[in-house]
Amino acid sequence: MKISRTRIAESALFFNTVIWGGTFVLIKSALTDSSPMLFVTVRFAIATAVLLPLMYKSLLNVSKRQIIQGITLGFLLYLGFILQTVGLTTTTATKSAFITGTFVLFTPILEMIMERRKPTTANVISIFLVVTGLTFLSSGGETVYDVFNEIGSDFSTGDFLTLICAFTFALYIVYLDKISSENDHRFLTLTQVGTTFVLAGISTLVFPAAGGEEIRLNLTNNLVFVLLYTSLLATVLNLFLTTKYQPVVTPTKAGLIFSMEPIFAAVFAFMILNERPTMFVLTGALLIFSGVIISEICKSADKKEIRRE
Repeated sequence: MKISRTRIAESALFFNTVIWGGTFVLIKSALTDSSPMLFVTVRFAIATAVLLPLMYKSLLNVSKRQIIQGITLGFLLYLGFILQTVGLTTTTATKSAFITGTFVLFTPILEMIMERRKPTTANVISIFLVVTGLTFLSSGGETVYDVFNEIGSDFSTGDFLTLICAFTFALYIVYLDKISSENDHRFLTLTQVGTTFVLAGISTLVFPAAGGEEIRLNLTNNLVFVLLYTSLLATVLNLFLTTKYQPVVTPTKAGLIFSMEPIFAAVFAFMILNERPTMFVLTGALLIFSGVIISEICKSADKKEIRRE
């Protein structure tokens, strides 16, 4: 039985979601030993050093237009990760995962604007379930009233930065879909990682001079582990798979798959921090999972209908 390219792509994106789910708790712990921008710089420096010998040939014979596209994609990636990492210094890992997950709302809107592609009814239903699930997943309340009463309360600077990060990641997803047909996925992977490294490095030097947090680095075993996890798995491997396989599915579908990230963030929080999931957390996870499943079922039904015609 031959597995379709779409199924392989969805499996790759799901794998990425599991890996990314672990980054929230790990990065939060690492920021006690490193300033945020330096952390991002070192993370992407390691990733660039690994990718460059493997993919440098993809830089040959590219047009000026492709270079601009690759750098633009890298800028969006840089902005998303900087905002998320800096935001983590003043918000919790769980809230960061939840707010980042709201990109599932922005993605179909940007897809309509940039690609003139409307979301299906199934997409709309799935997005509603996912957003409701994200709300429950992030709540510390004990009643339904508590859950919805918490929305918008104690909205910190870190939360605001993470919300901008969510919009940036949605823009990244749609822009990658838009330019993927014109570019080699290896070129895009290397260019965006290299661009993020350079921009993060500049930010690390400029930020303290502008009155921001001073450069701070305490090379502990935990920091080394987190840097290796985030650079090799969550950057090198995940961005390669994302750049190669995300264009196979629609941006909205990719967003729905990525929306499961907070579920795995909660799982990692349980495994590493021994945070016990509440009934609302489990309900939220079920709603998110249901949203993704409904999207899958409707997609299969659409394919069968097309075959009949």
